[in-house]
Amino acid sequence: MSYPFDPEIAAAIPMLPDVDILDVAAARAGMAELIASMQGDVDETGVTTRDVAVPGPEGAPDVPVRVYTPDRVATKALVFDIHGGGFAVGDLQVDHAGNVELARDLGVVIVSVEYRLAPENPYPAGLEDCYAALEWSVKHADELGIDPEKVVLYGVSAGGGLAAALALLARDRGGPAVAFQFLAVPELDDRLETGSMRQFADTPMWHLRAAEASWDYYLGGPGKRGGPDVEVYAAPARAADLSGLPPAYVSVMEFDPLRDEGIAYAQGLLAAGVPTELHLFPGTFHGSGVIRHATVSRREAAERRAVLARVLGVEES
Repeated sequence: MSYPFDPEIAAAIPMLPDVDILDVAAARAGMAELIASMQGDVDETGVTTRDVAVPGPEGAPDVPVRVYTPDRVATKALVFDIHGGGFAVGDLQVDHAGNVELARDLGVVIVSVEYRLAPENPYPAGLEDCYAALEWSVKHADELGIDPEKVVLYGVSAGGGLAAALALLARDRGGPAVAFQFLAVPELDDRLETGSMRQFADTPMWHLRAAEASWDYYLGGPGKRGGPDVEVYAAPARAADLSGLPPAYVSVMEFDPLRDEGIAYAQGLLAAGVPTELHLFPGTFHGSGVIRHATVSRREAAERRAVLARVLGVEES
């Protein structure tokens, strides 16, 4: 099926790599190659990075995190970054260049977490790793130079789904305070029944087949997604009670299978009295932001920074 993509984005589609999550090993290698080619040598001027192995969930391995500390600290808030990758792909390098730039330009400390991946480690392993890293961050607030009451969860795609789940988990466990959740093109619903999921079954970068595989991996095998036993912390779209959650920003792409579940989650947050901003970017698809020169991609990136700057209470440099 053909789609009326933004012309600048459409022209670049033939140059996009084919990263197929159905072959997990190949997808991981392809993602690593793509990230390396896109990021090149990252200029880390003005930012100190350090890798730390923090205590994991009980009985589980330590969780790798990367801490970004800018030379110029403009806020006591913390950005807690969770990378995307369909719950099965990615590591600390995925967001590295963006985290360096964000830490430097906004003067904010960032903690990025490398959670265990499915299918080797299905739910709740990845989420519990994120929770453990969040708890560590808050407990080490003085060391990090942050205010433990000013934590901003930030995630893209599966990372956005994990960020939404982490906000729910922190609320229900009486855990670390979360001040804001930034959910970019979040993966939230294992039922795969929305109009956009069915309509955009063959879009670039992400499609119905990839979504099916992603949830099968994350939930521990075929036959579980869409069933009655999937917890709300695995698929936040299933949560009936969204009250008491932190304010949110949700972004969706027009021709993304995940579009409608992101919109529905934003609507659910609003209905529950949670201050929420929702933005749909026209002519785009899931992951089209990698086409950085496109005007709509630059607009989305600028808005992301502006929203975070506002939430963090800082001015963009």
